[in-house]
Amino acid sequence: MIETDPQYYIKGVLENNKRILAKTITLIESSHPDHQKLGRQIIEGILPHTGKSVRLGITGVPGAGKSTFIESLGTFLIRKGQRTAVLAVDPSSSRSGGSVLADKTRMEKLSADESAFIRPSPSGGTLGGVAKKTRETMLVCEAAGFDVIIVETVGVGQSETTVASMVDFFLVILIAGGGDELQGIKKGILELADALVINKADGDNVSRAAKARKEYETALHLIAPSSATWSPPVMTASALEMTGIETIWETVLDHRDRFIKTGEFELNRRKQAVDWMWALIENGLKERFRTNKNIQRLLPKLTKDVEKGHLGPTAAADQLLFFLDNNKSM
Repeated sequence: MIETDPQYYIKGVLENNKRILAKTITLIESSHPDHQKLGRQIIEGILPHTGKSVRLGITGVPGAGKSTFIESLGTFLIRKGQRTAVLAVDPSSSRSGGSVLADKTRMEKLSADESAFIRPSPSGGTLGGVAKKTRETMLVCEAAGFDVIIVETVGVGQSETTVASMVDFFLVILIAGGGDELQGIKKGILELADALVINKADGDNVSRAAKARKEYETALHLIAPSSATWSPPVMTASALEMTGIETIWETVLDHRDRFIKTGEFELNRRKQAVDWMWALIENGLKERFRTNKNIQRLLPKLTKDVEKGHLGPTAAADQLLFFLDNNKSM
């Protein structure tokens, strides 16, 4: 039986009780209306205890070794005394809704460490490469006292704007030796990146990684930086050999220090809160639209008319939206 007192979860999270922490995240991810209501109460209760963590988003091209990189970075951070949470988003199947949820096995060493917390969550088809409740989960981990929150996204295959809008630093992991180094990564990703890392710079791949680094540096020079405070660097690393990891972390901290001094850090955090509000409004409106009884009654006929070509998609959408507008009952 599920505990219904929000204070049970709030107290457990603040005390960093990992069992209650996991239960809280499961509750927040639930689509059950009662659970969602309880989840909102919990978030409001822990909110004053959030905001102190370093929020780091990590994405990468397929085969770049994201999970190995994150495990190496997490291990390094824990050695430095930084308690680290990894929110690893697994791609959900668009057909079955199932997901791989294999990050705990891929990060076996890190997941066994008491100072680490790894939470795999299905993306649920959510665009932006993050799970629907990633923001809330991040706040829960912050309230539990984790110093660094790493959000691993699904990958470069879809828009990563969402994750960039919820973290302090957005890191893109790449590899060398795949032919034209600029293939397989979209310009939009380069525009969002706060730094690029050429991973697997070890063994016979060192010279290729150096060459790829120069190519990406040239590409970044053609893109206007999003802030006058920061020009995204391109670095090389080997997650396997743990080389370059410290330099990357120092880069993240340097970025944070500069943005705090200019006031951009606080401005970005405020903007992220407003973006989150609008994301919740959009999701809420979609949900209320789909569950409206009048819409549910009209939808099957209009859907069939569109499928058979008797009605255009635009006209059908207008009918549903204007019907909703003229019938205020939700």
